[in-house]
Amino acid sequence: MMESVGVYKFCGCTSKNKMKCDSRWEVTAAETAPTSAYSSPARSLGDTGITPLSPSHIVNDADSSVAEQQTFLVVVAVDFGTTSSGYAYSFTKEPECIHVMRRWEGGDPGVSSQKTPTTILLTPERKFHSFGYAARDFYHDLDPTEAKQWLYLEKFKMKLHTTGDLTLDTELTAANGKKIKALEIFAYALQYFKEQALKELSDQAGSEFENADVRWVITVPAIWKQPAKQFMRQAAYQAGLASPENAEQLIIALEPEAASIYCRKLRLHQMIELSSKSAVNGYSSRDTVGAGFAQAKEHVRRNRQSRTFLVENVIGEIWSELEEGDKYVVVDSGGGTVDLTVHQIRLPEGHLKELYKATGGPYGSLGVDYEFEKLLCKIFGEDFIEQFKIKRPAAWVDLMIAFESRKRAAAPDRTNPLNITLPFSFIDYYKKFRGHSVEHALRKSNVDFVKWSSQGMLRMSPDAMNALFKPTIDSIIEHLRDLFQKPEVSAVKFLFLVGGFAEAPLLQQAVQAAFGDRCRIIIPQDVGLTILKGAVLFGLDPAVIKVRRSPLTYGVGVLNRYVEGKHPPEKLLVKDGTRWCTDVFDKFIAADQSVALGELVKRSYTPAKPSQLVIVINVYSSERDDVSFITDPGVRKCGSLRLDLSGAAGGPAAPARREIQTLMQFGDTEIKAMAVDVATSKSVKVGIDFLNY
Repeated sequence: MMESVGVYKFCGCTSKNKMKCDSRWEVTAAETAPTSAYSSPARSLGDTGITPLSPSHIVNDADSSVAEQQTFLVVVAVDFGTTSSGYAYSFTKEPECIHVMRRWEGGDPGVSSQKTPTTILLTPERKFHSFGYAARDFYHDLDPTEAKQWLYLEKFKMKLHTTGDLTLDTELTAANGKKIKALEIFAYALQYFKEQALKELSDQAGSEFENADVRWVITVPAIWKQPAKQFMRQAAYQAGLASPENAEQLIIALEPEAASIYCRKLRLHQMIELSSKSAVNGYSSRDTVGAGFAQAKEHVRRNRQSRTFLVENVIGEIWSELEEGDKYVVVDSGGGTVDLTVHQIRLPEGHLKELYKATGGPYGSLGVDYEFEKLLCKIFGEDFIEQFKIKRPAAWVDLMIAFESRKRAAAPDRTNPLNITLPFSFIDYYKKFRGHSVEHALRKSNVDFVKWSSQGMLRMSPDAMNALFKPTIDSIIEHLRDLFQKPEVSAVKFLFLVGGFAEAPLLQQAVQAAFGDRCRIIIPQDVGLTILKGAVLFGLDPAVIKVRRSPLTYGVGVLNRYVEGKHPPEKLLVKDGTRWCTDVFDKFIAADQSVALGELVKRSYTPAKPSQLVIVINVYSSERDDVSFITDPGVRKCGSLRLDLSGAAGGPAAPARREIQTLMQFGDTEIKAMAVDVATSKSVKVGIDFLNY
């Protein structure tokens, strides 16, 4: 039986009358405290005697607290996207050269990309087989009966965003309906990138390249909740990129932050300004959305053979126009999510400060695919589409590839129709399923803007294609409008549009029409690689982002002196004649509060009894900042510090009260907590954990 454990601490308030301050508290010892609306953990603790200690203080020695940086020979960034993924790297001795990975085998007609589709194929025995184009092509060539045995997964990253109760056991569903642990799939994918990158680095170096020489950076959407970010780190550990013992080898970077870092380096010839009235790159703003972007893409395509991008070690021209305190928005529109981040410049170094916590939602280009699927259901029936996906999974993949290439041809001023090839097995299976032809279904469906062409294609009018984009683009514009109304976002100078979906002329035009009069709208030319390159730069200098907004409120469960009329009667606990209020949530930091990189919050406690041999401090989090008790809805336990107090603290010279310091370090995308027994210098560390509590 573990001895009951408790500590007590005085608040850091500045009230002149300390007697009036009731913020003294005890950290409870319930190791298995449930996470919300539960009976008080403190009541079951047995003897929870407590003793106050001196006031706590917050230490803002931000940079001195950051651990000594390890040195790596190379930084490899992996942009693990919803629809496509890739990696890039830079040697720390040549930080101005960013190398994008080797060309992938395969590729789609009408789709040029330096990344590969985020698709993975496992054998019927659930062993890794292939990734990207190779996975898709192999799966496509399998006999339909055999294909049903193989596990093919695509666009699975969104599961981490959409799963409310994400755990290490969360499952994904393959195209054949079979389930597999998400952690395995993510680890397989990251392991594949690790092997590809190390092989390329070894080829370049002419000798075996060790993983220990690599600092890895993995990008995630800023709007992902903490469990999803932690899940990605766990998958990377399983894939062997880094380990919990050497956690610094892996950085989880936020996608819009990475984009922001890269945008700082842009020269005029590397971007397109949609709002520009004068000619940029030799073309005027009228041409910019259509012709200018095509010209830019051609320029990028020609430069692709080298795969090496020079990032000049200077601030780009656009950036040099920004002054201390200037604000800009980064809109990262990818396959699955759209992330909006507001940054402010801090001179002289040009460090970035996050002004408003990342917002956004599932408004990526996948939304357009869902609209297309809804259209197919309307024409051919939902029952048929569901059956077709299960019975002919490879043909469904083919159909979506055909749609992807036409989707990229959509433009505001397009007049000629877009043809989408229907796979033969779609036409054949439909006839068997319904007893009549695809053509008959189209005539009967009353969908005027989609016709059947004799070459076996769906012929969509430009308006029909634009209508598929509309719900997703409307959501993005509406979200941006809401953001622009926030006081922190007033007087924004630039809006950088980045991410794969930013290539869509329809999105560019909508953003320009809605916000062109408020700020200058800039698109980097190699817009699909912006995040990847920025992630490499971030890996080379992680301290460039100086101030972030905390996405959650963090604190610990404590005991306060019970105050009649202030505290709820059900929270009253009487111990040895003293009245305590249990379950108080005492904040270390509040949601949306500015946090400097490496900022430490430090508090002091003392064990309840001199004989106590162990102390347990439980850490809690909440999305709200107005939390009073750890039993409030939405409060969840996310960490536990267990400190062994046995050892040299006794003896005549021992202090009357034993000090236990608790520190929380914020500012990185991960948060660390630590408890130190001052008498013995014993310490215990923990990473805040959202997946195992």
